[in-house]
Amino acid sequence: MTATIIDQGFTQPAPAAQKPNGHTQSDPETLIKEGYDPRLANKDLAPLKKQTWSWYNIFAFWMSDVHSVGGYVTAGSLFALGIASWQVFIALIVGIVIVQALVNLIAKPSQRAGVPFPVTMRFVFGVRGANIPAIIRGIIAVAWYGVQTFLASESLNIIFLKFIPASQTLANDYSFLGLSALGWISYGILWVAQACVFWTGMDTIRKFTDWAGPLVYAVMFILAIYLVVRAGGLGAIDLNLSNSAPLGFMESIPVMITAIALVVSYFSGPMLNFGDFSRYCGSYKSVKKGNFWGLPVNFVVFSLLTVVCASATVPVFGELITDPIKTVERIDTPFAILLGGLTFVTATVGINIVANFVSPAFDFSHVNPQKISWRTGGMIAAVGSVIITPWNWYSNDQAIHYTLDLLGALIGPLFGILVAGYFIVAKQRIAVDDLFTMDPKGRYWYRNGFNPNAVLTVLLAGIPSICCAVLPSPLNEMGIIDLTALSNFSWFIGAGLGLAIFALLERKRPQIVRLADSESDPNVSDGAAKE
Repeated sequence: MTATIIDQGFTQPAPAAQKPNGHTQSDPETLIKEGYDPRLANKDLAPLKKQTWSWYNIFAFWMSDVHSVGGYVTAGSLFALGIASWQVFIALIVGIVIVQALVNLIAKPSQRAGVPFPVTMRFVFGVRGANIPAIIRGIIAVAWYGVQTFLASESLNIIFLKFIPASQTLANDYSFLGLSALGWISYGILWVAQACVFWTGMDTIRKFTDWAGPLVYAVMFILAIYLVVRAGGLGAIDLNLSNSAPLGFMESIPVMITAIALVVSYFSGPMLNFGDFSRYCGSYKSVKKGNFWGLPVNFVVFSLLTVVCASATVPVFGELITDPIKTVERIDTPFAILLGGLTFVTATVGINIVANFVSPAFDFSHVNPQKISWRTGGMIAAVGSVIITPWNWYSNDQAIHYTLDLLGALIGPLFGILVAGYFIVAKQRIAVDDLFTMDPKGRYWYRNGFNPNAVLTVLLAGIPSICCAVLPSPLNEMGIIDLTALSNFSWFIGAGLGLAIFALLERKRPQIVRLADSESDPNVSDGAAKE
């Protein structure tokens, strides 16, 4: 379906989504209207009746996302790039402000329409084509879910080994599929714990993140104070973590730019599907407030704590330790090991649930709403995370490089397509009811449910992005050319190309229908209107 005119009307409703007894489905939290096709709607994907989250819930979401072992190591590693500490902090601030601006963009369509990320993608890709970004994001989340659970299980191993010495036998003498018996026990405990939190629903997840983030902050402050005191005070700590000679001003600029790119790339996954969470927020203003406190403010404070803790390990333990799990392991006090270990387990579980459990739950449910509920979709992800044996996969650098970098390179194009479709082409107007109809007359049916412009853009923008992410390393190893620095910018390349190509294709051969002023149609979500 191609349209170049301003659309005034509303599509003819498709057959009502019905239960076996013939009645229209209803749910206390979401609204499934007559006309919603059951192949596109269930109680988890339909628009929310009430959006009850406040700015603090968004703030707590980002605390859980930032306060993880991966976030700790990433922030600490930036201080070892060879630039001065003040330059690192400038890069951190610039990078996280860019993330904040991008997250604000991606949050708006879902918050205004009250639907999760894969449903929002229907107005761009088509009601069937939206499964393309949903599956890509879901697979990435499953892979990282397994890795994060494995990393958290290593913290639990430390606690077992410290307080139950006999568990050393399980760690050394018995193994299965590349993981020790103790590793299986720790992994299983965390797997079940995360599944239980997830199974109780989004409200429990919200409550979990509300207290998990502040708890990690409290322990981080305690750990920082402990290490500083052990080191002999702040005067005994060198905050410059770089082992190389200081770079000149001109030499430091490309390194700072690389650090900025690394910050943005680190958040690219949860940034893409942030609509899964912004949909619950009561207003777009609250989303932006939560993003401000949760990203630039929270990230900079966390980074300061990170560099203080990492710097203090040099005088305390005689070597630089950037992994918080190993730092806690070196502490002699049993209570400190218990508190620190459990805290980093909690931190990693927090980011795992919000970033890698909720996302595939919506994504896999989107593929077949009739048979796959949100909870079923999440459990598919959880089971998949075991099947890939992440402990073997994570230890293989080549497997990580060619799998995650390849899939992750597609996050940029998907981000660019959604932003271009919503802000440039659709002018922030979405016909929400049309997101749930398979009627060929529906606005988002396009060609057999697919928007050819969006599919073509994924290919045209995805191929260069994948090449930038995957090829530099082997080309450098073969001695052909050193383009390794280019891989740090694959997200930006993909997002820029995705935005430009999709906007150009929609201008040359329009597919997305431009909606008239939403005042005449209450079912149209108008992001341009004042709250």
